[in-house]
Amino acid sequence: MAMHQDKTIGNKIFDGVNYALLTIIAAITVIPFIYILAVSFTSPHEVAKGGFILFPKEFSLSAYKYILSTGTLTHSLLVSIYVTVIGTLINLLFTSLMAYPLAKATLRGRQTILLGVLFTMLFSGGMIPTYFVVKAMHLTNTLWSLMIPSAISAFNLIVLKNFFQQIPDGLEDSAKIDGCGDVGVLFRIVLPLSMPAMATFGLFYAVGHWNQFFNAVMYINDNTKWPIQVLLREIVILAQSRIGDTGFDETEIQPLTIRMAAIVFATIPILLVYPFLQKHFAKGVMLGSVKG
Repeated sequence: MAMHQDKTIGNKIFDGVNYALLTIIAAITVIPFIYILAVSFTSPHEVAKGGFILFPKEFSLSAYKYILSTGTLTHSLLVSIYVTVIGTLINLLFTSLMAYPLAKATLRGRQTILLGVLFTMLFSGGMIPTYFVVKAMHLTNTLWSLMIPSAISAFNLIVLKNFFQQIPDGLEDSAKIDGCGDVGVLFRIVLPLSMPAMATFGLFYAVGHWNQFFNAVMYINDNTKWPIQVLLREIVILAQSRIGDTGFDETEIQPLTIRMAAIVFATIPILLVYPFLQKHFAKGVMLGSVKG
């Protein structure tokens, strides 16, 4: 009886330590986001005093008014949405079209192609050769330069290939008996069964396109084709010099609040999409990571 009681007390202590550690880790993770959100809604006068802000004592929308004061913000937002949606569809299409045949052991040259894919994970052509390739394809200063060069992720390709390998061959054989070709089997059988993986990698690709910054700076010179990340960078960097041009007084706004408001503005769209795809994450990645 005493042993049972000691064990119960030990379990309670163990659980208490776990809860305490998890609470600390959660606080460390969440507090930076709370700080960013709080500063973006805090009045410039309060921010100018310094200190760590977790709740705005003086509520203000001046930073968001400044960001929205530029007429190109809505256009850049639409550009980012277009690149994210079309780019993600291109990613999923090309990744699926390459992963499916590589999942077949009967494919000639399969190992050689896989070695080539693995090679690209370790080595790349470099920034300058990549730029010349994009230029030679006449993609510079077009939105295609933000989508085509990154059409396939080698890591996602390998994981999706492993996912396809787990689909029973009997399902594909039945479809072929009914008259489906390889393309029909892929789009009518394999992809519908792979929705968890497709949703997972779709979100990975979408986040990558939404946060895309360097490629836009390198390939696009026309500011009317800038995605939201590049425009927000310009707003943040030129905040001090552009405050007077947009009708804001330097005493009424702080660059720190502009930076935080820009982060919030750029993050919210992805946060709105994430909850709808979160349930597919564990299933999609874990199933695809099993060796086939």
